[in-house]
Amino acid sequence: MAPTDATGTEPALAGVDPSGDPLLRTRFVLPERPATFLRRTRLIRHLDEALGTPLTMVNGSAGAGKTLLVADWAAGLREPVAWLTTDTADQAPGVFWAYLLEALRAAGIPVAAEVGSPAEAGRVDRRTLTCLAADLESRDHTTVVVLDEFDRVTSPEIAEQLQFVLCHAGLGLRLVLVTRTEPLLPLHRYRAAGELTEIRDAELAFTSREAQELLSRHGLHLPESAVRALVGRTQGWAAGLSLCALAARQGPDPQAYLKQFEADHSTVADFLLAEVLDRQPPDTQDLLLRISVLERFCPDLVNALTRRGDAEPILAALHRENAFVHYLGHTWYSLHPLFAEILRAHLRERLPGLEPELRGRAARWLRRSGSLRDALVQGAAADDWEFTTRAVVEDLAIGELFTGLRSEDLSALFARMSPDATGPAPDLVRAARELARRDLDHGLTHLRRAGEQLAGDGTAPAPGRLSCALLEALAGRLTGSPGRTERAAEQARLLRQDIPAQLLDEHPELTALLLTHLGSARLWAGRFDDARAALSAVAGYPGGAAMALPRWEALGHLALIDYLNGWPGRAEHKARAAAGQAEHYSLPQRSGSGTGPLVLAAVHIDRDELDEAQALLDAATGSPSLAEDPVLEAGRTLARGLLLLARGDARAALAAAGATVPAAVSSPWARDHSALLASAAHLAEGRPELAEKVVEPLAHRRTACAVGAARARLAAGHPEEALDIIDGPFEDDRPGPAVTVRATLVRAQAALETGDPATARRLVARALLDGRRERLRRPFLEAGPWIRPLLSTGRPWELAEGWLVSGGGGRNRRVPGHPPPHTPAAPAPDLAVEQLSARERDVLSRLSQMMSTQEIAADLHVSANTVKTHLKSIYRKLAVSRRGDAVRHARERGLL
Repeated sequence: MAPTDATGTEPALAGVDPSGDPLLRTRFVLPERPATFLRRTRLIRHLDEALGTPLTMVNGSAGAGKTLLVADWAAGLREPVAWLTTDTADQAPGVFWAYLLEALRAAGIPVAAEVGSPAEAGRVDRRTLTCLAADLESRDHTTVVVLDEFDRVTSPEIAEQLQFVLCHAGLGLRLVLVTRTEPLLPLHRYRAAGELTEIRDAELAFTSREAQELLSRHGLHLPESAVRALVGRTQGWAAGLSLCALAARQGPDPQAYLKQFEADHSTVADFLLAEVLDRQPPDTQDLLLRISVLERFCPDLVNALTRRGDAEPILAALHRENAFVHYLGHTWYSLHPLFAEILRAHLRERLPGLEPELRGRAARWLRRSGSLRDALVQGAAADDWEFTTRAVVEDLAIGELFTGLRSEDLSALFARMSPDATGPAPDLVRAARELARRDLDHGLTHLRRAGEQLAGDGTAPAPGRLSCALLEALAGRLTGSPGRTERAAEQARLLRQDIPAQLLDEHPELTALLLTHLGSARLWAGRFDDARAALSAVAGYPGGAAMALPRWEALGHLALIDYLNGWPGRAEHKARAAAGQAEHYSLPQRSGSGTGPLVLAAVHIDRDELDEAQALLDAATGSPSLAEDPVLEAGRTLARGLLLLARGDARAALAAAGATVPAAVSSPWARDHSALLASAAHLAEGRPELAEKVVEPLAHRRTACAVGAARARLAAGHPEEALDIIDGPFEDDRPGPAVTVRATLVRAQAALETGDPATARRLVARALLDGRRERLRRPFLEAGPWIRPLLSTGRPWELAEGWLVSGGGGRNRRVPGHPPPHTPAAPAPDLAVEQLSARERDVLSRLSQMMSTQEIAADLHVSANTVKTHLKSIYRKLAVSRRGDAVRHARERGLL
């Protein structure tokens, strides 16, 4: 028996543990960082907090970069660091403490002689621990001890001994544990006392910026989009990024490899299988393979798939072990995407043919539990189209193909539906998908087939018939058939009585979509009040993203009704509210940008803000190969025509007015406004007879048409007839200022031409007063040269100054507190210059310095083409065609 010292502890043999095995020196050495290692400053700064807390835990999954991170940090400390890489053999307390004490000595940290060393592998004397704690506590500097791979030490006895030393060493010891699992130490006490520094998986994950730098150290220089995609797929997992980079360097096109690599046939798969899957017992391996088909899972769902009852403790253990099982909260988990991909590949190899059965089992469980979206994903993946389409229809989810932020994802599930899938439900889903994408031909074919099957089956469930009615309402809207939409809406109203109220309450988007289609169809038919009633109900619907798309459409259509009635301010308010919905919910813009931007463009045209209108119309281009809501098509065509006319291209405006919108029923307002546009274009080209011919048949219908006809009669030299037309009765017409201002100006021109300038001046003042509130400039610009003298004096001058006419200089300048001069010789004022943008003022300033286009471009750091674009806009706004004139006019107006 070996001799003992006074403490009863046997003296340790040099370089030997209590079992008699040699101490492995490699376990005391800080791991070397490879040449491609990336020092991450944000994590180093966090680790620096370890010097201020007794305990630090770096807890992450295999390959998360824990060890190299801590080694890099430790190498930068001024104090010596005792490093020990633990081993499964360290479960014996005597062996563990012998290694830890030797790690201190190997780091040059002296250990007091009275501490001694364990003499037995299975135990350590309490005095050894007491002396060690007292020795560390008595020092005037801190000792840092790092225990790497501490998850290998599972002995509660060792954890209790560590806690004892850590507690009594005070400021003399800072313990850093690098682990895949939570140690058995009382972490809750350290957290509560603020004495624990923690770095976990989420923080260890590489950011896109860090990943880009890491890849560049591997010699890969990729665009940001490619890096973001790789980080998304690996979730910033350090080993995954490095292994992908190493593999990508071997191929001719690294970017293509990283975009398309198959995780199950890569070094990533080898790593995860060896480090994660193979470490698990057979039952747990089987469970992991089966749940790999799920995006997320809870114990009950896992039990349904495995037909076992032990999922809860296994999932909790896998999460604790950082085995790439993430806890989502409320008993739900998910697998790391790469790990799941690799597991699915092995499931197909080990258990061929099982995957569809597992997915089908999961789909039915998810549907029963109310997780319809997840159920549809699983049903589609299992190619079980009968189940999947019936679930959509019977659960009244058909409307979700049109609404919400994930409607495109839902539609994509059915992209690969087999043609062999037949019946009302598959055809209804096909019809919904095609109509949502505005593929009218295919959508109507599927809808007709579904309708015939439902009509032939007297026992067809009400949800299927209600879904069919919804699609019929949309079909009527898209084909410009208001009657079809009205009939479908009435059928839907009757069918709602046969459907449980709870199911209807779960799908408010169904009612919102029906009302939106009904409101649009009524708008197309010119029934503005009825359309407003339906659309206002949708605009006021509560709810989040699922209701955002119907609200957006409804607000845009309501804005159009206000604009068509001549209320641009109200129209602008609703159009901007619609834009707010689109921006807040990032709505998918499948077909152009909706009605709202077209209305805003038309309002800008009325205000003579043509560049702003042009930008909106350029962005609102739909696909010519797809069917649009005819309201949207007509609005786009008319807005473009108005802009062309405002820019002086009457011929192109006339062509736009002649463009017809294919629809089963023509729209009264579309016909009227096309005629008004054509009439104005003829007037601009000096053809009053043609102008009158186009619009006179409609003059009795609405005030706006009467104004157009009256303008044509005035241009033909018949002021009395113009007044007769405009004074006609319009009982159901309550036009807003965009119409009444034009009507007042017609009366003013007629009064002037019949020898009554006082009345003309009074009427112009009234038009200015009404137009100023809405900043309506186009009616005055369209009026012609007769209006300029009236704007130069008296009340009209006061009302027009600043927003419609510029103040000018000399006698035409207004003196505050005094009336403007009433001088017949005073020149007619210029209409106000449309405000120059800041960049246009920059260009104009350099233009006045005689700089060339290239010099201006170089000075402003833009292209020469950009400068030319700004020059064109400046010339238009200043009504000039040459540089010298632009500079001169700008100086006269005080712009330079």
